Amino acid sequence: MRGCPQNINFEMGLLQEKLTKHPFYSLSKEIKEKGIYPYFREIEGKQGTEVEMGGKHVLMFGSNAYTGLTGDERIIEAGCKAMRKYGSGCAGSRFLNGTLDIHVQLEKELSAFVGKDDALCFSTGFTVNSGVIPQLVSKDDYIICDDRDHASIVDGRRLSFATQLHYKHNDMADLERVLQRCEPDKVKLIIVDGVFSMEGDLAKLPEIVELKHKYNASIMVDEAHGLGVFGRQGRGVCDHFGITDEIDLIMGTFSKSLASIGGFIAADQIIIDSLRHTARTYIFSASNTPAATAAALEALHIIQAEPERLKALWDVTNYALKRFREEGFEIGETESPIIPLYVRDTQKTFMAVAMAFEEGVFINPVIPPACGPQDTLVRYALMATHTHEQVDLSVERLKKVFRKLGVLK
Repeated sequence: MRGCPQNINFEMGLLQEKLTKHPFYSLSKEIKEKGIYPYFREIEGKQGTEVEMGGKHVLMFGSNAYTGLTGDERIIEAGCKAMRKYGSGCAGSRFLNGTLDIHVQLEKELSAFVGKDDALCFSTGFTVNSGVIPQLVSKDDYIICDDRDHASIVDGRRLSFATQLHYKHNDMADLERVLQRCEPDKVKLIIVDGVFSMEGDLAKLPEIVELKHKYNASIMVDEAHGLGVFGRQGRGVCDHFGITDEIDLIMGTFSKSLASIGGFIAADQIIIDSLRHTARTYIFSASNTPAATAAALEALHIIQAEPERLKALWDVTNYALKRFREEGFEIGETESPIIPLYVRDTQKTFMAVAMAFEEGVFINPVIPPACGPQDTLVRYALMATHTHEQVDLSVERLKKVFRKLGVLK
């Protein structure tokens, strides 16, 4: 009978049965049993170039803190000061009671920094893409994505009623083929990562801009991994290529170079005014905390005031790229502080991460769906605060691991 306890138990059993059939659930059980489970590892202190984990001291090469600011005392003090002034939270959305003057200040400074009229700040970077993308297009329009775009872009386009198309990674001939399929008088929104977060290569933005003009399209660039890394004072990949004025929307996050949590979208005034009243993840989410907002604002000030930080990041990045190539690692087409070390075997990828940790090096596994099954890798990422000595030590230890696994000859 509907609603009886037995029926409830039966339905819960079906739900559990379905969930346990998910491929990643089975894989997680398998790697836990083998003692090589690499997720949810507990860090016991601030994230820096070296961290404490489970009583073990390890080199951190698995962080997105490219500017090395997550433990900076100026940022910590800015967050504490904001909490003392505004409290611990805003208890509402930006749309109603959750807008603080520092939210507005951060938006003004971010829009000026990336070269756009205005910006909106969201509580996370993921909710920028999942909230903004569905509002930019309608059912008669097109969303066109690189097939290695971030999951937040994928989820954002899935929430749209537009026709969804994609092109092979960084393949401009394929992008043009896709654009030729679109009706000329409809919105054609190309959405692409500026820096691809797993492989570390850059989008071919100058070529995409050429196709934009040829087919009357619009472009949105996710600068999550470009902000604080590329361009003048870390203004991003759009600035790096000198094409900011050609890009219609620029998205970024605070959880990487800006040492906080949150995200933003920047564009011209008409687009931002529209999104301010339509983006559901903006209107129906509690606004970012005072501490997180103040921390991002202080980080933005620091990266502009300290150009030597960006110089240090590229110095250690270029050194690491050189060292990995010298030792024969396969690192693909990366042009950034994200260095993929290809393993090309799922089990060996998990083993490499576990063995590296035992050697005192923290790195992250990348497996499907974050990459193709033939492209599994470990992701090695650099901060401005890493030293050449730390890079040398990590390269030697990873060489030992990769040789044991038969990945490196």
